[in-house]
Amino acid sequence: RLAGKAGRVAVTRLPVQPHTATQFVMRHLIAPIAALTLSACASTPGPVAPTPVLKLPVQGGDLIGSTADELGVRFGQPQFQVREGPGVKLQWAGGPCVLDAFLYPPGSSGSGTLRVTYIDSRRPTGEPFDRAACIAALKAQ
Repeated sequence: RLAGKAGRVAVTRLPVQPHTATQFVMRHLIAPIAALTLSACASTPGPVAPTPVLKLPVQGGDLIGSTADELGVRFGQPQFQVREGPGVKLQWAGGPCVLDAFLYPPGSSGSGTLRVTYIDSRRPTGEPFDRAACIAALKAQ
C-alpha cells in the first residue's frame, strides 16, 4: 500500500501468475497419491482364526474347570500357593497325600478367571498316589 495525496491510499496489486501443469500436479495430485500409498502399507488385521482349545484328559474328577474359590470351599485354605506365568499352583496336603491343582486363564489371552486345568496327587514322599483317593481323603478332613 502506498499513501498518496490527500490521505488516499493507493493499492498496488501484484500480477497473478497462472499455475503451471507441474505446480498443479505437485499441489493437487502428489499429496493424495502419497497418502494412498502410505495407507496401502498399513497393515490391517485380517479375520482372526479361533484359538483351538487344548483338550486335557479329564483327571481329578469334577475338579477340572473349578475356580480357586470353589476349591477353597471344598478343601479349605491351600497350604502352598505359587504363581507360574499366567497361572497359579495351589497345594493341599493331609493324611496320606498331597494334591496339586494347576489353574490357568481360559484361551491364549492370558486373562480371565483362573480355572483348574490339571490335577496331580502324590504321597508326601513323592511316589504317585491315586487322585480320586487323595481328593476323598482331603475332603474328609
